[in-house]
Amino acid sequence: MQEDGSAALQQIHITALVIPMAYQDVLAITPGLHARPPVLPTPADPAFAPTNLPQNGFDLIFHVGVAGRGPLRIERLGHKLNYNMKDVDGQYAPVVQLPKEPAPPQEPAEAERLEMQKSLSVSASSIDGFPSEPKGLRASMDISNADGEPAVVTHHQKHRPRRGFGKGYEGFADELYTEIDVTKLINHLKRTGIDQVYSSMDAGHYLCDFLFYCSLAEAKRNAGKLEQDKARSTPPKMTPVLSMHCGPVGQPLGTAEVTEAIKQIIVWVCARPSV
Repeated sequence: MQEDGSAALQQIHITALVIPMAYQDVLAITPGLHARPPVLPTPADPAFAPTNLPQNGFDLIFHVGVAGRGPLRIERLGHKLNYNMKDVDGQYAPVVQLPKEPAPPQEPAEAERLEMQKSLSVSASSIDGFPSEPKGLRASMDISNADGEPAVVTHHQKHRPRRGFGKGYEGFADELYTEIDVTKLINHLKRTGIDQVYSSMDAGHYLCDFLFYCSLAEAKRNAGKLEQDKARSTPPKMTPVLSMHCGPVGQPLGTAEVTEAIKQIIVWVCARPSV
């Protein structure tokens, strides 16, 4: 506060960066955003090289991505797994090696029954004279489709790998939430006249979701490293991370409207006492 009781002006320096929508680029670039000082990739055009990077790290990391037609959508959480779509380079997310769950012990009677079924199956195949299918290429037909007919589950469908965050992210939860109060933020935006905005619990399980989770995880990782610094006299600050989806230009919001919303969000978050 100033002597006359008015709020002191706060300068906000914005560093903008375009992150390619490719899984490997997200994994390579995001940790540097949370470094202190930040480490950013060298742009193709030297005129866009970042300047005045804060030695103590950014006060806010705000990811903005384009989705389908609709209002602004502020995401509450990012997901660790189930990224099954290819990125702009035609590549999939990394395969996650999940620990295998031990098979439950079988009762002797059940084991004997299964062995008997196996023997009967082999005998029936020999008697009927039909060749049996290669093991693993087809599952038992115990699922019905929409018409009530048995549906076949292929080997590929049963064993599709889990994709997402694996090595280096084992200690993080399957869902990570932003520490920013999204409800309060949206209420603020609506009070300023920005009505076309709502919160979301599903960032889409694609690149924006992948980036959001990665950024939330790196913020936690960096704060954990600072907690181990015994020379610190103040508790470490975890960089707040936010993600927002906007529609294509004019569907329904124009560039000026989205720009104003971004400005209001940045000012509101940076004005919080904890930042």
